[in-house]
Amino acid sequence: MITNITLVEQRMEIVQKRYEKLQSIIADSDLPKRVNAYKKAMQEYALVEETIALYKVFLFKRGELEDTREMANAELDLEIKAMAQEEIDSLETDLEQIVQKLKVLLVPKDPLDGKDIIIEIRAGTGGDEASLFVADLYRMYGRYSESRKWKVEVLNSSETEAGGFKEIVFSVSGKGVYGNLRYESGAHRVQRVPNTESQGRIHTSAVTVAVLPEAEETDITIQDSDVKVDVYRSSGPGGQSVNKTDSAVRLTHLPSGLVVTCQDEKSQIKNKAKAFRVLRARLYELKESKKQTERATNRRNQIGSGDRSERIRTYNFPQNRITDHRVNLTLYKLEQVMQGDLNEILDGLKIGALENALVS
Repeated sequence: MITNITLVEQRMEIVQKRYEKLQSIIADSDLPKRVNAYKKAMQEYALVEETIALYKVFLFKRGELEDTREMANAELDLEIKAMAQEEIDSLETDLEQIVQKLKVLLVPKDPLDGKDIIIEIRAGTGGDEASLFVADLYRMYGRYSESRKWKVEVLNSSETEAGGFKEIVFSVSGKGVYGNLRYESGAHRVQRVPNTESQGRIHTSAVTVAVLPEAEETDITIQDSDVKVDVYRSSGPGGQSVNKTDSAVRLTHLPSGLVVTCQDEKSQIKNKAKAFRVLRARLYELKESKKQTERATNRRNQIGSGDRSERIRTYNFPQNRITDHRVNLTLYKLEQVMQGDLNEILDGLKIGALENALVS
């Protein structure tokens, strides 16, 4: 049985109207002269056109299904009736797959979807085990990014003696980065037996993830007088990353009180540039968060608030189970997920956003 057809049809009515509007927009001979507006309109047109093309395939397949059902109901020959039922089963499977693809394409777009991002992962409760899970999540996002041919660059990290991280900050750039990873912000809980646990007891620890859209200089202006810059020698466990020169940089944004540090590079200039990227992203997030709060009553497509204290997901290693609490999605494929196979989870979150947008 094909699910949520009405959901798709509701959203397609909106998409069809937008498609017609975009056709009139790109028909304007003056549009190519406005480079940014032209690029934006053509990108949206390509996506909408893809959605409409897939919906046409859906309608064709649905028509085939209805005709085959009529034939099966009217047919007296049992052999032909059985063949028709096989065709019905096949068409229903095809339609279910098309509906799932449409639901992902139909998720209401966020104005920031085209942005690159900065991800901050920090150890919470759980001591060394939490710091090790920070490293695990960093590798997970790195492998997923690699599968999408996205670029990952570490901006700052603070290692622990156990081989994990107190925190790690890195950028991810490529097509559709924010649109795919925007729902990862929040508290991630891990349940597993630490290597140091002799009794085999399961420990629970947590880390927080923040996904920040990366801001261009034109998005956020930072006045030199608003930033206090301190330099110091970088440090790390066991003498790692320890420099003999003052290459580490700490930025304090005086109006907001935000503090950003960067010590991964041996060059003070490079550390300062990276620190400003992170500071700009955090200020941009504050700005966008205020906008989202103001339009919250009209923005029903949110899955969770994005608050870092909100528990969004549990990773249970003994049971090979991962559960996203926002959409009640549970998968028994934790090992594959930790290797970067995030598509089923991320698509589930996108579909949840669409259902919230149309049902709430």
